[in-house]
Amino acid sequence: MTRPLIAIPARFSATTSALRYAAEVNARALIEAVWRAGGEPAGIHPAETGTAARLARFDGVLLPGGGDLAPSRYGAGDTHDSVYDVDTLQDTFDLDVARHALESGLPLLAVCRGLQVVNVALGGSLEQDMGGPDREHRHLVHPVTVEPGSLVARATGVEKTDASCYHHQRVDRPGAGLRVTARAADGTVEALELPGAAGWFTAVQWHPEDTAHEDPAQQGLFDALVRAATR
Repeated sequence: MTRPLIAIPARFSATTSALRYAAEVNARALIEAVWRAGGEPAGIHPAETGTAARLARFDGVLLPGGGDLAPSRYGAGDTHDSVYDVDTLQDTFDLDVARHALESGLPLLAVCRGLQVVNVALGGSLEQDMGGPDREHRHLVHPVTVEPGSLVARATGVEKTDASCYHHQRVDRPGAGLRVTARAADGTVEALELPGAAGWFTAVQWHPEDTAHEDPAQQGLFDALVRAATR
C-alpha cells in the first residue's frame, strides 16, 4: 500500500554543522512520528507563490514548531524583546499553507508554532510573552485537560495527558470559528479545532513528537492525521 504523502514546511536554520552550510530542516522526532503512523513525510521549501498548486499533490499537511511569528502579522504595534527567529518568508509561507489546507479540506495537524500560525491565519492574536521564565512553558512537561469528544480527544484516546512543551507565547484571541479543545492548568490554550472545517484538522500547542515513541496518546495525533490523509 502506498503511504499517503504528508507535506511538512521546512524550517530555516542559520547553521547546520553536518551540512556545513545554512539548511532547511525539521525535527527528526517529528519525521519519525509521521513515518510510524504510516505516512511518507516530505519537507517542502518555503516560497512566496504557488502554494495551492504545490499542496495539491499531497494527501495531508503537518505544520511544525519553530520560531515566532512577526507580531505585525496579528496587528501588534510593538515587538516584545523575547520575540525570536522571525523570518518574513517563513511567516508568509506558513500562513499561506494554513489557509489553503483549511480551505481545500486537506487534513492538517498543527504543532506549537503551527497552532499559532493557524490562529493568526484565521484572524486571531497571540500573547507575545507569557511573563518570563517563571511562567513560560519551555522545557516543561505538564498536564493538559482535553475536551471530551473533541478531535484531539478522539486522536489521543484520553481526556487528560502529559504534554511536552517548548513555547513562551500563547493564544490571546482565538481566530474566527476556532474552538478551544484543551487547556493547561494556568489557562493556556493547548488545542484548537475548527467545527465545520472542510477536512480533518486539529492543532496542539505542545510537541507530541517529543514523547510519541513511548506514549500512544501522543502518537495517536500523527496516526489520526495519516488516517485522514489515507481516505
